[in-house]
Parts: sequence; C-alpha cells; structure tokens
Amino acid sequence: MTIDFRSIRAVALDMDGVLWRGGQPLPGVREFFTFLQAQAIPYALATNNSTTSVEDYVTKLADAGVPATPAQIITSAVATAEYVRRHYPPDTPIYIVGETGLHQTFAANGFRFDPDAARLVIAGLDRALTYEKIMIAAMRIRAGADFIGTNPDRTFPVPEGLIPGAGTVLAAIQAATDVAPLVIGKPEPTMFEVAVEHLGATPDTTLMIGDRLDTDILGAAQAGLRTALVLTGITTANEARASNIRADGVFDDLPALHAAWQASLALND
Repeated sequence: MTIDFRSIRAVALDMDGVLWRGGQPLPGVREFFTFLQAQAIPYALATNNSTTSVEDYVTKLADAGVPATPAQIITSAVATAEYVRRHYPPDTPIYIVGETGLHQTFAANGFRFDPDAARLVIAGLDRALTYEKIMIAAMRIRAGADFIGTNPDRTFPVPEGLIPGAGTVLAAIQAATDVAPLVIGKPEPTMFEVAVEHLGATPDTTLMIGDRLDTDILGAAQAGLRTALVLTGITTANEARASNIRADGVFDDLPALHAAWQASLALND
C-alpha cells in the first residue's frame, strides 16, 4: 500500500510516540509542521489521553515547536463531550470517574456533576481510583444510567514499562455491573469523525499519522482515512510486518514521512 500525498488535504496526528516519547520531543517535529503550514494543510492532534487538559496540551505542543490552538486538539475527553452534547439534553446529570482533563472538559460544556442522580456515567483513566468511585458508578449504572468510556487502552507506556490505562478502569466498572461501555476514543470511529469535522475535510483526503496499529491505524482505516504508521512509539517494525492491520505507509519516523511527502511533490513539479 502507498499514500498518494497529492490527494491529502488535512492531517490528524497522535502525539505520544509520534511527536514525543517519554516527554522528550522526537526529531523532525518542528520541521514537519513548518512544512504543513507552508503547504496550507490543516492539522489536528488526536489523543486517547483524557487526563491532560487542552490548555496544557497547547503549552506542551508549543514547547515542542508545534503551533496549535485549543480547537486543533482533540483528546478523548473532548470527543466524548462532543458525543454527549449531541446525544443527551444539556441538563443531564453525570458522574465522572476520571482526572482533571475529563472533569474540566465536561464542566466547560455545561454538564452537571451529580453522583446521587447521574443518568450518565463517564469513565476514563483515573490514577486516584478508589473503591468508592467504582461503587458509585456501579450503583448509578445498575439504576439505569448509561455508561460511556473515553477510550479502551488497557495499558500505556512509561519509562518503567506498561501501567494500567483507562481500559482497566472500564473493566472494573463493567465487572461490577455486567454492562459494557460505549467507547468513544480510538479505535472507535467517533474520534476520527470529530477530527475530520474539525478539519473541515473528508475522510478520504485526511491522513492519520500514528504509532499504534491497534488504535491509530485500525480506527482511522475503518473510518475511511488514509493512514501512516511511524515506528517511534508502540508498534515495532516486526509487529507491523506480522500484523493483519496494514497502514497505507510505514515510516521509521516523522522525518522519513516528511521526506517521502516532499519527494512525492517534487515528482510533480
């Protein structure tokens, strides 16, 4: 499979493993975004992380040399809030199991946090998870509340190894309720649909750049986007070769993708 770069009109990118790893910016990031701006190609940053606020991402991206506005950042909290806003009345009481980024996003969208009367339980990664939080969520769901999860990632990488992710929190609540959540984040289609809408593009002219076959690439392909895998994050070259999930293009890193894109344009000058 190959990418027809001439047809690409917008770009969505994952962040961890694509723009930085372990908090350190990866090579070629600043140059790639300078290239996108020079080509007048809009971009959005899409991440399954629901714990970090949009404002904090704006700052982190600026430190990495990536100019971005809040509207260009689509966390799983943002995508979940957009889904809820479209499908539930604004006065729907909610209960959240999650961190600051998730709470702030729903508060900004006007939803009312009410553990005693919640008709909707929203859960994401919560590194301060307690038995009481699981209990309240389970009781509300067993009383009829809907159950939505920000993303299904069971683990995520830190320098010491893999640690529990949002999927672990969802699994605990599901075990207590026998109710599976509706999941919004990658690889489900909602986040990609939100990204394409924010970009004012169409799926077939939007390129998703990610580092995980099972979330970034699988989800984007199922949503009709073109896909590019960079080998600077989770998926290794051997895993990419062995997997049934195929990206339209596989690149060692962002500079290699950038070079391929420039070469494609040079052929048509």
